[in-house]
Amino acid sequence: MSHHTDPVVTTVQGAVRGLRQGGTTVFLNIPYAAPPLGGGRFEPPRPHAPWDGVRDATRPGPNAPQSGRTLGSVDMSPYFGPGWSRGEDHLTVNVWMPAASGGELPVMVFVHGGGFVAGSTRSALYDGSAFARDGVVLVTLNYRLGITGFLDLPGAPANRGLLDVVAALGWVRENIAAFGGDAHNVTLFGQSAGATIVGGVLAAPEAAGLFRRAIVQSGSGRGAFTTEQAARVTRAAAEALGIEPRADAFADVSDDRLVEAASRLAGIDLQTGTDRDPLIGLSPFSLVLDTQPADSVAAGLGEDIDLLIGTNTEEGNLYLVPVDKYATSTAGDVDDAAARSHPSPAQLVETYRKARPEGSFGELRSAIMGDALFGAGSWALADAHAAHPGSATYAYAFAWRSRALDGELGATHAVELPFVFDLAHLPQLHGPSRLLGPGKPPADLAARMHAAWVRFARTGDPGWDPYDDERRATMRIDTEWTQVDDPRRRERRAWHRPAAVLPEDTP
Repeated sequence: MSHHTDPVVTTVQGAVRGLRQGGTTVFLNIPYAAPPLGGGRFEPPRPHAPWDGVRDATRPGPNAPQSGRTLGSVDMSPYFGPGWSRGEDHLTVNVWMPAASGGELPVMVFVHGGGFVAGSTRSALYDGSAFARDGVVLVTLNYRLGITGFLDLPGAPANRGLLDVVAALGWVRENIAAFGGDAHNVTLFGQSAGATIVGGVLAAPEAAGLFRRAIVQSGSGRGAFTTEQAARVTRAAAEALGIEPRADAFADVSDDRLVEAASRLAGIDLQTGTDRDPLIGLSPFSLVLDTQPADSVAAGLGEDIDLLIGTNTEEGNLYLVPVDKYATSTAGDVDDAAARSHPSPAQLVETYRKARPEGSFGELRSAIMGDALFGAGSWALADAHAAHPGSATYAYAFAWRSRALDGELGATHAVELPFVFDLAHLPQLHGPSRLLGPGKPPADLAARMHAAWVRFARTGDPGWDPYDDERRATMRIDTEWTQVDDPRRRERRAWHRPAAVLPEDTP
């Protein structure tokens, strides 16, 4: 129910009524772009029509069409959310702000993960209350997913889901002052696919000036498909639907059929004469670019943006442990993981063995997968960004091990999110098959990690030494926090481009 005390904010498009919860005010389901309908699903985002009166912003809204996602025996529902909540007006933001705000607060804009095919602002992990409590205006957003968001189609602009994120940043620039935010201090952050999108936005000329800092959590500056790779996915999607591979043909297909077709595209071979599949078969959708974001950043794009970037120390476990493939891994599985992701697989395996003399086959396989997906592309992006003197680069490695799934899940993909959002207390994260496992994580880990993210958004400095291409200072975040220089030098160098053998003294 609504009271006359419920806060009303007037945006450029019209007034919205939010909800006061203690010291926080939240506005849910505010449109930042027009609903993508019919052929509009394959066009750039357009401004939303204005509305009269006051729009209710007290209830969660629809999200992008998607199929339900599970990951074996681990309960990822707080991450993926409730699946597809139907409704056309789904290009929306949620905004959290302190109830008593004098304005000019730092703004953080979050881009969710989910393999470019799933996820939304409805996920329990993306509640922005702790950010608002600590004097940040937090914005979460939905963007187009799957075929409508990322399939590369003749007659349609590429990377429509990324264009949605840029449009949401434009909405923030126009409107965030009305919510107490400083439009000139915006931090764009994301996790997984969302972090790869953040890297893409960093390298996108059309986003210049819309944000000042970026945080890349388990993303990759080398995660984009080439147009040749993307064309294979497009052909397969068109064949699955029995239509021509053109935007006008796809425009006539229902969302239900597009979602169903997308779920049948897994496993396309994307290895070409020059390029490997940067997602090692895990998703048929990614950004589509002929220049990887790390290379665009090396050339100077995004050089005025402060960057905080990192990965978790056991990223690959999520793709092995919950599906009973970790403990049963063989030497052949390790070789296959290397062959799928590296031009010199035998040399790569040898490097990982030397760096991890006690490592099981499961550990080696997971480490190679994690670096293929996130590590190599994060090192490349960090190095590219740090080469420019105009802004700061900071690196972290999240190492706290979840004891879920008999203690095997570890410091895996997505496990840092509850700490960043200061939500580690949520009951649905605790239990033998839930993300944070049985038992309690260290009492101050969430408070401390969340505070570092807030500090970075406010000042551009998370509280440790900057990363440069000599020292590569990295904060290792665990029960204890330890700053380490180039903590995985051997393994990092094995992914160095070009793939020529480097002399031992090369950084």
